[in-house]
Amino acid sequence: MLLQTLAESVQATGLSQTLRASLWLYPMVNTGHVVGIALLFGAIVPLDLRLLGAWRGVPVEHLARPLVTVAVCGLTLALLTGSLLFATRPEDYVVEPLFGLKLSLLAAAIANALLLRRSRHWPRGGATARAAGVLSIVLWLSVITAGRLIGYR
Repeated sequence: MLLQTLAESVQATGLSQTLRASLWLYPMVNTGHVVGIALLFGAIVPLDLRLLGAWRGVPVEHLARPLVTVAVCGLTLALLTGSLLFATRPEDYVVEPLFGLKLSLLAAAIANALLLRRSRHWPRGGATARAAGVLSIVLWLSVITAGRLIGYR
C-alpha cells in the first residue's frame, strides 16, 4: 500500500508528466540508460575475465584502475537515468514482478563487486576471485535481461 501511494505521488509530479509528454526527453534518457549499461558491462566483463584467468601477464590492479572507474561512471549514469525511466510509469513498475527481480539482482551484483574489492583475494585471484568473476557476469547479464524483459511487457 505504501509503495503504491509513493508510486502515485511520483507519477503525479511535473517531472514524470514532462518525461511522458516530451517527444525528445524520454528517448534521450533511455539512450543515456543504454550508454550507462554499456559502460558498466563493457568495463566489468574484461575485469571478470581477467579474474577467470585471461591476460595472466597483466596484473589485476593495472586493469582495475581504469575499468573500475569506467564501471562506476556507467553504474552512476544507469542508476540516474533508470530512476528517471521509473518516474515515467512508477505505478506500473511497482506491481511488475520483473522490476522487483531486476532491483534484487542489481543489489546482488553491486554487493558482489563491493565484497570482492574488499576481499584479500581480489588482487591475487584464486578460487574466490574466479567465483566472484563468474557470479558477476551472471548477475549483470541477469540485470540486463530482466530490464529488457520489462521493456517488452
